[in-house]
Amino acid sequence: MGLEAVVEEIREKGKKEAEKIRAESKQETDKILIAAGKRSGEIKLAAEAESAKQTAHIIDQEVSAANLLVKRELLNTQKALLDKVYETILLEIAALPESFHREAIKKLLTEAKKEISTGNIYCNTRDVATVKAVISDNPEFTKFKVGAPVDIDGGILVEGEGGKLQIDYSYRTFLAKVWESGLKDASDILFG
Repeated sequence: MGLEAVVEEIREKGKKEAEKIRAESKQETDKILIAAGKRSGEIKLAAEAESAKQTAHIIDQEVSAANLLVKRELLNTQKALLDKVYETILLEIAALPESFHREAIKKLLTEAKKEISTGNIYCNTRDVATVKAVISDNPEFTKFKVGAPVDIDGGILVEGEGGKLQIDYSYRTFLAKVWESGLKDASDILFG
């Protein structure tokens, strides 16, 4: 065998060895790429899941905030409506005929007399003449004097001699008591 044949044989062995190394490298590279692709897919799925979780959390927070805002607006609107009803009631009572106010003042004075036997009676400007008429028409009230008009919707304020004892029998005070005790029922009726 000649030198050329030996060189050719070495060359062939080298080529085969290089092909074998390339094939093994290719297999190892493919394994690494497959593992990297698989790991990349897992990371991508985990990131998508975390992103979906955070998105759902943010949406839930925004929905809760919106619901709270709507509820607050609804409550404010209901309160405004109830306040308007309250003021309308006072105006309606004030608009009742003089005969109603006369009878109411007489009953209120009768109640006040149980606690204060003599003193000053204060009322709004509209009712001054009515209070004077009730006092002059009913001898049991002659120990009372009419004071200067005060800013109330109706009813009376009674003050004992010396101003130590005062009774508030104004319409607003009575309405406030009724309103407080019946507010829940009224709210349930109006707003379900």
